[in-house]
Amino acid sequence: MSQHLATTPGRAGVRPAMNLFERYLTLWVALCIVAGVGLGHAVPAPFHSLGAATVAQVNLPVAALIWLMIVPMLLKIDLAALRRVGAHWRGMMATVGVNWLVKPFSMALLAWLFIGGLFRPLLPAAEIDSYIAGLILLAAAPCTAMVFVWSNLLDGEPNFTLSQVALNDTIMVVAFAPIVGLLLGLSSISVPWDTLLLSVGLYIVIPVIAAQAWRRALLARGGAAALARTQAWLGPVSLLALLLTLVLLFGLQGEQIVRQPAVIALLAVPILVQVYFNAGLAYWLNRRLGTEWCVAGPSALIGASNFFELAVATAIALFGFQSGAALATVVGVLVEVPVMLSVVRIVRATRGWYEAGARRPAARPA
Repeated sequence: MSQHLATTPGRAGVRPAMNLFERYLTLWVALCIVAGVGLGHAVPAPFHSLGAATVAQVNLPVAALIWLMIVPMLLKIDLAALRRVGAHWRGMMATVGVNWLVKPFSMALLAWLFIGGLFRPLLPAAEIDSYIAGLILLAAAPCTAMVFVWSNLLDGEPNFTLSQVALNDTIMVVAFAPIVGLLLGLSSISVPWDTLLLSVGLYIVIPVIAAQAWRRALLARGGAAALARTQAWLGPVSLLALLLTLVLLFGLQGEQIVRQPAVIALLAVPILVQVYFNAGLAYWLNRRLGTEWCVAGPSALIGASNFFELAVATAIALFGFQSGAALATVVGVLVEVPVMLSVVRIVRATRGWYEAGARRPAARPA
């Protein structure tokens, strides 16, 4: 999730910290849900008009809001940090393995098990495949900027977190579309590859290039201070875009939510299971590999959280604003903050267990 990250003194010179809005993000999300549902019932025409504003199956109002969320996040990323990947190769190996070899496929399995199987009699039959697709989209891209907040709460190793985020963004450009296309194909859902690739370009490739060009220009003109000022200014804009997106989504989904609140709860089940499963797997793998706890903690959090902006955008582009896929990705937004905070608490509480059992490698590569 893209969030404003204030900086305070820390191990690497800066440490992200949650401001008032970030600390109570769940509350603001809840208020936006209520506002969206209420406005969608009271004045549905504007929402329908916004939902119809599409080009090549990409909704333009949502695209603008997603950009406002993504670009401030990517502005924090220093792609040169990839040079430091080797210093924490064990944690990198565990995180990449969970993110790309386990997480999308475990979510697909859980979605088929819960939504396609156990919960099928309780869900609208026409939306089953769409719900499954939304859950797969949610798990197919790892979280980026918000993990700096989770890492800070753990006093995690900042260089590892930054390097892992940069590496994930790079992998995402080439891996997201093939993985999603493969899994959606297995779900017997026809995938318009041109739209999916357009979404990847629109929400990853172009923003990465734009953000890196902007970052370099800021550093060239005013150094780190100019970059920090710009990030501080953009932070609230990013959060506002997130909240407006939720109002827009729930304005269109409001009738369905009011009519079938149980659907939200049922969709949350596989999301919760996959978060705890993948966080636990990454944490355990790091322990077996002898990774330091300050690296293992962020690795577990990155392995569990989701890049929901991309998931929401792709779900809307592929299946439409009022689809079950869009609703499933939005449910991911609802549960992410409280669930990830619980993962932070679990990882902190188990630090003694982790350090007592972690294997110590004989030597560490430079």
